[in-house]
Amino acid sequence: MTIADGDSATLHRPDPETARDRVAAAVAAENLVTVFGRCTVEYEGRAASTLGPGDRLVVLKPDGTALVHTDEGQKPVNWQPPGCTHEASVADGEFRILSRRASPEERLVVAFERVEQLSTFDVTDRNDLALQGTEEDLRQRVLDDPDLVEAGFRPLATERETPAGAVDIYGKDRDGATVVVELKRKRVGPDAAGQLSRYVEALDRELHADAEIRGFLVAPSVTERARELLAEKGLEFVSLGPPE
Repeated sequence: MTIADGDSATLHRPDPETARDRVAAAVAAENLVTVFGRCTVEYEGRAASTLGPGDRLVVLKPDGTALVHTDEGQKPVNWQPPGCTHEASVADGEFRILSRRASPEERLVVAFERVEQLSTFDVTDRNDLALQGTEEDLRQRVLDDPDLVEAGFRPLATERETPAGAVDIYGKDRDGATVVVELKRKRVGPDAAGQLSRYVEALDRELHADAEIRGFLVAPSVTERARELLAEKGLEFVSLGPPE
């Protein structure tokens, strides 16, 4: 059963495939996710740990944080810090959540034997969103004035397909290098930086070996962790929002 309220939704006892699809969509949309059910937990990284089957609450935050709570205490029994990436899958009939940290390398895997309840929430401030407009407004603003991204930028296509998904705006800079532009209408975290990185990496594999590919994340603002990830991967940030 699904209960929806605006941009939030709650599923009661979803099957593994439904749970996977819902969580994957929520993570891509940078929504808050909570999952309660019977699961096991495995961690690999600076140490290693395993929790046997038990009823637990898992929280995935838009900034990359992952928390695993039991019915006792205020602190999570397992957690991943901001900046991690979250993936949802189904394996051996179980719904699984993987939270991965790149540096230092850490993996948290939660495998659900049964999901009792799964909820997703759009935690955007609605007043802020109304002022910012839409992502399409932002796209049109860049197409009307490409120099807002960088002087000499020439858009060539929108929704350009790559093996990692569709690039918002694809073009060339003044020196002929390929430019990938990812647009976000609101403040974003590390997931947006990771999304842009995947597009750049996909095009790097697709185009000829000596092609130079630059990535721009265009949004009103980003979190500090997102800024750090962009710098680590050689990507660029442009502070720009939809017209008011």
